[in-house]
Amino acid sequence: MMAVNVPGDYGVYTEGLTKDFGLLRAVDNVSLRVERGEFFGFLGPNGAGKTTTILMLTGLLRPTSGRIQVAGFDLARQPLEVKARVGLMQEEPTLYHYLTGEEHLLFAARMHNLPHDVARTRADELLDVLDLKGARRILVSDYSAGMRRKISLAAALIHDPAVLFLDEPFSGIDVVSSRVIKDILHILTERQVTIFFSSHVLELVEKLCHRVAIINKGAILRTGSPDDLRKDAGLPAAASLEDVFLQVVGRREVGSGLSWLR
Repeated sequence: MMAVNVPGDYGVYTEGLTKDFGLLRAVDNVSLRVERGEFFGFLGPNGAGKTTTILMLTGLLRPTSGRIQVAGFDLARQPLEVKARVGLMQEEPTLYHYLTGEEHLLFAARMHNLPHDVARTRADELLDVLDLKGARRILVSDYSAGMRRKISLAAALIHDPAVLFLDEPFSGIDVVSSRVIKDILHILTERQVTIFFSSHVLELVEKLCHRVAIINKGAILRTGSPDDLRKDAGLPAAASLEDVFLQVVGRREVGSGLSWLR
């Protein structure tokens, strides 16, 4: 099926994206343009609207208003085409705890209509590269937090998505597995997979992302490469992305608080 009224060759495109929960506006008129094959960072403090935005972009939450296109398809008019082409690793993975790791991956593959032999091969390879091969027949309920995050990532990858959404993917991941995941993500961007990456670990964002957007109180405050954001903030080239972030969203000083520590 052809995409409907595509405005450009974008991995992710939003126009006026808004989400209200009663009187609370969680996402406010967000417009994003993420190129196909781009590694895009999505930054903001807690409660800024990051997860709400990701849930809308992946079809898990209906927006109040606005337009969403993912992988060239309009989410409102072509939801199945979008969902077939996206992978999602959530900050709090939604897993089937009474399946084994292997069964979980094969179930995810089946939901995407992968042939059984392809699903089996990809599951074997993902379990091996993510160091879960020895736990393939263990129930997910018995996995550690880090193992659950890795099986969640594997399930998001098994159908070879065109756009991969990652919400805090490195939380609780050991150093060895972290390097493996970074290598996988590098290969994906070389293959023109779009990666939409949300993390509070700004050092990782700076190393991995081509561009970033900073959101606060539901609104996009800045978008650009780390170097562009430094220039816009009037900061030196040596300034960290954390310095930029704090200048953009504002920094809370301890001041006279916590007097008992002084």
